[in-house]
Amino acid sequence: MSVELNHTIVHARDNRESAEFFAELLGLEIAGEWGPFVAVALSNGVTLDFATAPAEHITPQHYAFLVSEEEFEAAYAKIKERGIEHWADPHQKRPGTINHNDGGSGVYFLDPAGHAMELITVPYGGWPA
Repeated sequence: MSVELNHTIVHARDNRESAEFFAELLGLEIAGEWGPFVAVALSNGVTLDFATAPAEHITPQHYAFLVSEEEFEAAYAKIKERGIEHWADPHQKRPGTINHNDGGSGVYFLDPAGHAMELITVPYGGWPA
């Protein structure tokens, strides 16, 4: 059996708020709720299990998602429509725009808990030949 990521826990100030923010932005579904977790399923079978944690215990993380051009355009339209602060770069030096790294589109924004979210349409380094 090959090794695959099955799920990861994402700390949030409010597990439902963060899960719904992420799911709605990307057109995903809440996959389930058990114990302290609200899970959002990704298309490759991985779930992001959002768990409420005290704000002082949340260490901001970076989560990058490879999406299609259509999914990117739909999510980016929502980002702009909702006035979500966003950047073309991880250092937040190019606000209010996207990048075209590796011939695709990319954007960075923060989720409600302060995690750095990234959407890209082409993997780093480009598609394999």
